[in-house]
Amino acid sequence: MHVKQINSRKVSDLPAKLIELQAGNPDLLIVFGAIDHFRSGSLHQTLRAAFPQSRLIGCSTAGEITPDGVEDGSCSVTAVHFDATGLVEASTRLTGMDDSYAAGERLGQQLAAVDLKAVLVFGPGVKINGSALVNGISSIIGNAVPITGGLAGDAGAFKQTFTLGSGGVTDDQVVAIGLCGEQLRFGHGSFGGWEPFGPARKVTRCDGNVLYELDGEPALDIYKRYLGDHAKDLPASGLLFPFAMLGEDHNAIGLIRTILGVDEATGSLTLAGEINVNGYLKLMHASTDKLVNGAESAASAAAQMFQSTGECLAILVSCVGRKLVMGNRVDEEVEAVSNVFGSKAVLTGFYSYGEISPFTPGASCKLHNQTMTITYVGEA
Repeated sequence: MHVKQINSRKVSDLPAKLIELQAGNPDLLIVFGAIDHFRSGSLHQTLRAAFPQSRLIGCSTAGEITPDGVEDGSCSVTAVHFDATGLVEASTRLTGMDDSYAAGERLGQQLAAVDLKAVLVFGPGVKINGSALVNGISSIIGNAVPITGGLAGDAGAFKQTFTLGSGGVTDDQVVAIGLCGEQLRFGHGSFGGWEPFGPARKVTRCDGNVLYELDGEPALDIYKRYLGDHAKDLPASGLLFPFAMLGEDHNAIGLIRTILGVDEATGSLTLAGEINVNGYLKLMHASTDKLVNGAESAASAAAQMFQSTGECLAILVSCVGRKLVMGNRVDEEVEAVSNVFGSKAVLTGFYSYGEISPFTPGASCKLHNQTMTITYVGEA
């Protein structure tokens, strides 16, 4: 396995920089870029001109993660040449949020392969139920195959995001790559660092990922009371105060849900993933130090899943809410991850609207919010 990477701030500089990657004869190009790069209309054509045979996957971001830290406004292209791992491409159009589970099923049917070992998937960051998407994929390929990835961003606007596949750049496609073969080594880790506060509130009315009532009151009313002055900046300020999902026994189940939208007319909150209809929710907050520690824990979990003497790739998908909390200290979580992997892994990634990963090795895959989620790839 061989990994090489370039980063371009200007759309016009990308063609020249891609020449640096051609000698590696990459099987796969992983592309994370600011919204302007994806809206340029030239990204797919530029990549195809330089790499007519390589498979393409990626998405727009709310910030790009590189070995040097966090960028805004750039485009990162990581070229991967596999010695023995096979690749299976899949993509499907998402017709709306209600199509998320069926879209996952369609991807799963395309990905099904005898020696499928792992799946990397990127979806739109808006108008999607990420939980249902993941469940749809798993319903076809089974829970034994780990699925990792994330949902695209658009610099925090939450209006229009883009994904990239071999067929081009679109705002309504979910794209995936299946990784096949016995030589593949695949690790993952996902941690947050957020802390709950306040009382647990009973979910008394919800529909999928739309929360209507907590403790019999409109969810938006309760949420605004907690946010105080921050409420005037909704839905953006919701990234600073996500919900911890609790079970019927009031114990945390390890999932966090971010607020993606509010509806004043119905008093509802749209969350980034499905809600347990019989569960409880509790507000959360965080400090930079705790988020950095969470990122380090995610890296350690991924690194422990396999040992490799060759080159490796670490794909970091971190929630945009973490970026907002950390502000000008956001590079610290990337540095913490880099310190765990050292020189043996090339880092790439992005700030997202949802992260996808199993909790632990062998566990079913979930949509996460407000985590640092890391995919660690190598070959034996």
